[in-house]
Amino acid sequence: MPEPRTFLIAEDEAMIAMLLEDFLDLLGHKIAHMVASVPDGLDAIAAGGFDAAILDVNLARDKCWPLADALKAADIPYVFATGGGDTIPAPHVNAPTLAKPYTTASLEAVLANLG
Repeated sequence: MPEPRTFLIAEDEAMIAMLLEDFLDLLGHKIAHMVASVPDGLDAIAAGGFDAAILDVNLARDKCWPLADALKAADIPYVFATGGGDTIPAPHVNAPTLAKPYTTASLEAVLANLG
């Protein structure tokens, strides 16, 4: 089992956020920040206190790319969660993706390969 991590979660759908929180807890991880918007995510990144992130590609009407940019600049690994159909911008094409709907097993597999 990989080392426990502390996560920033950016997810705008409350039920999915709660499910993700439960999955991470089952896998032995913790959550430092749970945000539902790009501005709140940027504030959480500035506050720190986490060592990895899971970003829903679509946060309300915005894309999560500013969060990914800030995480990349801070050298913090991140995963994109997507329902599909999203084109990942060139600077982030090597980031792992987690296809929705996901399971504990699919989350665990993606996190095992997270930087």
